Amino acid sequence: MMDFLVENLRLMANETVDLSKKIPQGYEPNFVERWWLSLFEGRNEWVVFTLVAFIMHELVYFGRYVPFWVCDYIPALQKYKIQQNKLTTNEMQFKCLKKLLFCHFVIEAPLMVGFLPVARYFGIETTEVPFPALKTMALQIAVFFVLEDFWHYWIHRLFHYGPLYRYVHKVHHEFSAPFGIVAEYAHPAETIIFGQGTILSPLLYCKYVDTVHAVTMLLWIWFRLFQAIDAHSGYDFPWSLHNFLPFWAGADHHDYHHMAFVSNFSSSFRWWDTIFGTDTKYHEYKRRLAEKQKKA
Repeated sequence: MMDFLVENLRLMANETVDLSKKIPQGYEPNFVERWWLSLFEGRNEWVVFTLVAFIMHELVYFGRYVPFWVCDYIPALQKYKIQQNKLTTNEMQFKCLKKLLFCHFVIEAPLMVGFLPVARYFGIETTEVPFPALKTMALQIAVFFVLEDFWHYWIHRLFHYGPLYRYVHKVHHEFSAPFGIVAEYAHPAETIIFGQGTILSPLLYCKYVDTVHAVTMLLWIWFRLFQAIDAHSGYDFPWSLHNFLPFWAGADHHDYHHMAFVSNFSSSFRWWDTIFGTDTKYHEYKRRLAEKQKKA
């Protein structure tokens, strides 16, 4: 595989995209496909794809946090804040932002630079059209969520083991009352290891199940970022997804993990914690909270 990657890197460094070789004869791309292809036409695919992936990540990650940041300044919404006795200060946000920018540019950006040759090895399509049908993309993304959640659950439990917690995962738990952008506030080793679940899910699916398009993968990362920011938002609204999908984790589920430093190890769903009994303290806490509210 290493020889394949090195050879692909060498070839990609000098490649430019020729759309005449990408569009099937007689096929008329739709508006979205034309826009996607226009990004690559006559340009280096490796460079363009890396830039698109990185810029998308930054815009989605920080853009998703903005609504929750605004909520902090709206008194009427403070009743939905989960840990109301803990405030998010500007100093906390600035400290988090500095570490995030270091992580994004020094850790994640180089990984994105090396992604395309790996994607090609596993069979990911990039500039091919037509795009997969929406139904196909939705099904694949749903599978990616399940696969990533399984990876996240077991790796997360492992990171709560003695030395791994003390020297690695403790960084993420610096904020016992999380706020959106805390999602990727972590030790570099944790960022890389947890990230494998997000990246390997579509790669392995493509290798062993069915073709995956880069557009599907970018959408998957988009939704995964939305989920991660929401889970760390510190807010539980009546319209939060777990109120409609009981198996969805959400902020209500993950906020307890930061508050108590135990239980609730899943990322997106609740079922692994339920199956393996790692949510019993969470349910006990919720029962005590409900009883206290009834007496108030």
